[in-house]
Amino acid sequence: MPSNDTLTAVGRLKVGHAETAGGRSGCTVILPDGGAVAGVDIRGGAPGTCGTESLNPVNLVDRVHGLFFSGGSAFGIATADGVRRFLKERSVGFATEYGVVPTVAGAVIFDLGINKDGPTPDAALGMEACLQAHAGPVAQGCVGAGCGATIGKLYGLRQATKGGLGSTFIHTERNVRVGALVVVNPFGDVVDPRSGRILAGCRESPESRRFVHTAQAMARLERLRGFSGNGNTVLAAVATNVRLNKTDLTKVAQMAHDGLARVVVPCHTQVDGDTIFALSTEERDPVDVSIVGMLAAQAVEKAILRAVLSARARGGLPAARDLADDLPEP
Repeated sequence: MPSNDTLTAVGRLKVGHAETAGGRSGCTVILPDGGAVAGVDIRGGAPGTCGTESLNPVNLVDRVHGLFFSGGSAFGIATADGVRRFLKERSVGFATEYGVVPTVAGAVIFDLGINKDGPTPDAALGMEACLQAHAGPVAQGCVGAGCGATIGKLYGLRQATKGGLGSTFIHTERNVRVGALVVVNPFGDVVDPRSGRILAGCRESPESRRFVHTAQAMARLERLRGFSGNGNTVLAAVATNVRLNKTDLTKVAQMAHDGLARVVVPCHTQVDGDTIFALSTEERDPVDVSIVGMLAAQAVEKAILRAVLSARARGGLPAARDLADDLPEP
């Protein structure tokens, strides 16, 4: 296994994490060297996003200089101000006659349940995450935006399992590089795509080690119970060294959702905010966009599983490793 098999192995990318006091929430930033061409695809019914409309293929802007994921729900959008200030102080952004203007995009998860009355990510935390950013292996588990992530909330937060942040990297023999970074905070369960076994999700009771099987339970209901508001989402960033334009990257982001759907059941619900960004560092000549999209889906799938296997108990919620003794290493 390479020494770095996370998103930053794509090249020309730095990732930084920062956590609030108490470690119940946090943010994660991705800083492309000089910016990156970007696209986005939003499939969840309850997204919390910033700067995504500019990435629509029909609109002018095609590059982001910083990408952030944050806890804190709508309050976490303030993280963008810190990222933007960090970039402006370093003259990174679009040059105008009135100065540099960085383009920053991102999305948030709802973690106010596990964070309770704790502080939410703000501009200062966004700045701190930028200062911590580096090109080495990405820390995974209950770090950054994954601090307050939870999985399986059909019957409310008390019966959920701890989620987190994961990252992975794929390198083909033709030097196509694709990496993914995900924050796993879904309404549904996370399953092993080969066996269908639930790895993390809604449990039968707050003390139980057994899973409900959310999809089967939903089929017996007419209305969702517990906390079923907009408190759920999977956020992902996929990046490639292949030179692609904004339209191509929008397609890559669309295809990357296939990886999410293989392991999160159900996903893209009305109470999830599932959002995937796609970035190109433009270091390699173009290849067919469908190839990159397929690899992006594989990377998202693997990164979600890594997030689950790297998570640890927090906020009174067990992690997958607390509920099973035979799980592989991340």
